[in-house]
Amino acid sequence: MVFPTLQGDHNTDVCIIGGGFTGLSAAIHLRERGYSVTLLEANRLAWGASGRNGGHVGVGQRVDQDRLETMVGMEHAKQLWEIGLEANDTVVGLIERFNIDCELKQGNLHVASKAGENDELREYAEHLQRHYNHTEVSYVEPAEVAQMTSGQGFHGGLLDNISKHLHPLKYAQGLAKAALSLGAQLYEHSRVLSYSEGGNVTVNTADSTVTARYLVLACNGYLEKLEPRTAGRIMPINNFMIATEPLPEVLARRLIRDDTSMSDTLFVINYWKLSADNRLLFGGGENYTRRFPNDIKAFVRKYMLQIYPELTDTRIDYGWGGTLAVTMNRMPDFGRLSAQVFYAHGYSGHGVPTATMAGKLLAEVISGSAERFDIMANIPIRPFPGGTLLRWPGLVAGMLFYSLRDRMGR
Repeated sequence: MVFPTLQGDHNTDVCIIGGGFTGLSAAIHLRERGYSVTLLEANRLAWGASGRNGGHVGVGQRVDQDRLETMVGMEHAKQLWEIGLEANDTVVGLIERFNIDCELKQGNLHVASKAGENDELREYAEHLQRHYNHTEVSYVEPAEVAQMTSGQGFHGGLLDNISKHLHPLKYAQGLAKAALSLGAQLYEHSRVLSYSEGGNVTVNTADSTVTARYLVLACNGYLEKLEPRTAGRIMPINNFMIATEPLPEVLARRLIRDDTSMSDTLFVINYWKLSADNRLLFGGGENYTRRFPNDIKAFVRKYMLQIYPELTDTRIDYGWGGTLAVTMNRMPDFGRLSAQVFYAHGYSGHGVPTATMAGKLLAEVISGSAERFDIMANIPIRPFPGGTLLRWPGLVAGMLFYSLRDRMGR
């Protein structure tokens, strides 16, 4: 679908900047509450990481629950767990309600890249079962992992049967169609240059203005200089994926026996799954500049072959990258800058469920119900040291350190 560029002056209840999962979900949920909505996307809808990610729909939050308990306390951690479960259900509910064809599948196998992590995964499964009644997660012994995948270098694993995976671009396009069907006004190639607050919020593009009661910043890794008050709390990074040629069924089942999504425990994580036509979709490697590698296929292929050397002669048909945003503690950053301006970003690689849920919670807080939004907004998020000026070298140094630990097996 192609959407028009905004022209002229417009009035609306809510203006949303950003046409990814956050903005599209917010548009749907706001329209269902009766608000008029104008959404502005600088490029094409889902042009950023929403259309170019691994499609994993994990359970819970980006950070494990035991770490969250230390970070925010058990009561808050349990609230975050419930929101994480609802995020997963919200994705599925939108797919079913609007009949979105996006290759939805079930299950994730998270595998230990180091033998010393087996006990950690086993204990974490027991922790989720005991304290969160999450009976659909289980520890998988190394011998069983070897039956579930031909991938090399793995030990035990954590199997979560509630997690999902999907085709992210098809999902985002389905959300756009749903928002449009509900009466949201969606515009592409309508880059916002600035905004100002007064009695209302005035949003300016090169060719138009939008006057709104409320503003939602849903830009994530593409926020740039639009809002300096929040830009220093997130760091844009680039992540990359490849797609092989379609694989024979026997080979596809050998790579991933049960057609789950998969991920490993490395700090610079590898993640992969099979498409509906049995392509291996593999994500690995990242960089921290404004440029993508010259040859994304070659950049990612080496990570894939470390796990699946049997694919040495397999053709790589596609390679692509997307810009996401991370925070210092890898938890998302939700907040309000005034009674009129709200934001959600920094999903740190957990964006399919969390950004979808963000749109739902943004609609709630704008309509006057702040309790659940504040469960997310009260997560402590520190700005990167040095703000937007010095965050790049600090992050690069940190990521290089953890990459070295990955390679040394520590």
